[in-house]
Amino acid sequence: MLKIYIISIIFVVAATIVGLSLYLQIDDLGKCGEKPGTIANCQTVDAVVAVSGGDTIARSNGAIDLYKNGWADRIIFSGAAQDKAGPSNASVMKNVAISAGIPATSIYLDEYSETTKQNAQNAQTIFTEQNIKSIILVTSAYHQRRADLEFQKRTKGVMIFNHSIHTDKDWSFWWWLTPYGWWLAIMEIIKIIIFYSTGSWV
Repeated sequence: MLKIYIISIIFVVAATIVGLSLYLQIDDLGKCGEKPGTIANCQTVDAVVAVSGGDTIARSNGAIDLYKNGWADRIIFSGAAQDKAGPSNASVMKNVAISAGIPATSIYLDEYSETTKQNAQNAQTIFTEQNIKSIILVTSAYHQRRADLEFQKRTKGVMIFNHSIHTDKDWSFWWWLTPYGWWLAIMEIIKIIIFYSTGSWV
């Protein structure tokens, strides 16, 4: 009986880990090559959008790689200052991109968003101004599902493809081996439940 109980616990934990990983870490480019192609969901878009938070530099570099590999000819960085006395996260991300050889004329900034909801709302303004109809949304893997929900809800007339940063200073394939990994995953699920329960889809 004890053996069956232990096996059951192991199965439940394993299923939870796999379920959380698959649910949170959506990546529409997962089956694509490094560069865009002709198959569905693997074609070029109007812009790459990276939202700050967590490992902002890793998210920046993910967007930069997509730009360099020809997925889009514009990048949008979104995020307010983490330290109100310093530059915005979006500005920091821009500097990383310029240092990597991305022309400043290809970069657009939202320097005021402090939440994922605001990332989506403020990005919509840029989408409208620049006639952007399709994007690749870049963020950390644990945050990708919620970011997609917010952008799907709060942007209009824009096709959204997701691209997760699967490994950064906060998250990796082995996230479930650390208390912080579990905290990130559980907090995202709680925030997603709140997203749905507040009726924001109405």
